[in-house]
Amino acid sequence: MESHDAKLLRAQTHIWNHIFSFINSMSLKCVVELGIPDIIHNHGQPISLSNLIASLPIHSSKTHFIPRLMRIMVHSGFFSQLNHTDNDLEVKYALTDASLLLVKSHQMSMAPFLQAQLDPVLTNPWTQVSSWFKNGITTSFEMTHGKSFWEYAGSDPRINILFNDARASDAQLITSWVIEKCKGVFMGLESLVDVGGGTGTMGKAIAESFPQLECIVFDLPHVVSGLQGSDNLKYVGGDMFEAIPPADAILLKWILHAWSDEECVRILKKCKEAISKKGKVGKVIIIDIVMDNEVKDEEYVETQLFFDMLMMVVLNGKERNEKEWVKLFSSAGFNNYDITPVLGIRSLIQIHP
Repeated sequence: MESHDAKLLRAQTHIWNHIFSFINSMSLKCVVELGIPDIIHNHGQPISLSNLIASLPIHSSKTHFIPRLMRIMVHSGFFSQLNHTDNDLEVKYALTDASLLLVKSHQMSMAPFLQAQLDPVLTNPWTQVSSWFKNGITTSFEMTHGKSFWEYAGSDPRINILFNDARASDAQLITSWVIEKCKGVFMGLESLVDVGGGTGTMGKAIAESFPQLECIVFDLPHVVSGLQGSDNLKYVGGDMFEAIPPADAILLKWILHAWSDEECVRILKKCKEAISKKGKVGKVIIIDIVMDNEVKDEEYVETQLFFDMLMMVVLNGKERNEKEWVKLFSSAGFNNYDITPVLGIRSLIQIHP
């Protein structure tokens, strides 16, 4: 049995681990900003430490720190270290699945998402959360910046571009999976509106894969201005709280978790109006997290909890379990739903009036 002192030492280590867990994300940010995943990818094979150092845009006095940066990233699963030789400069590093998704040229690159979330604009609100709990301001983000995230993104082109690029890269990953594994979701539909569809990554892919489908990408005017459609794809600017273009199906990809329950009910009621205008009643397709939904993987659960806190601090939204989702659906007049947990930490939900 563990002694009292051993328990205290274990507890101390646990606390240290959590105090310093930001070091993982900040080291990863450094690796991406230095372009290390890109350098290894462009090398075409595992790269030696000496070659990696020669390719980096760093000051000569900093070269001996690179093995230490790589060591923690190997431990965190972002690179694999292939050969342990007596000559440290000949140690070789290769990409893992995770660092491949951080190569900037990868069509599903998560680098924009990393750069957006770890930008000081988005990290500073986390230092204010305890103060936020003591006042009536909606989010810690608003308390820090004097405006909501949406207002901030609308007025700061740099953050707006980072946010839209982050959404686009995620849409690439989700779309290929949804189109391949969930084709039936789109069968028999003649029209679809991707609400909050950003710059149209998912809308374009759906339009190309299902030529019979008339697709509309619907988002705020400053997001879709100047974007060009195609034969069966067009961009429409507007506000989902006021009116959504009519269609057989409405797609809400990672939208509802960013809003409060009251706002979600308003959005879903607008969706219900939109799918009822054409004479026949359509459906709403939701891609979002369902908490506690058959997820046994500890990393999945922790990631869902991280997203729930992110929604609280930045957007006044939340991640919901099945019971909470059903309450929203019934409040907005939807009686039938089907949840398919096929998208990693997220699920595909279909709802009908």
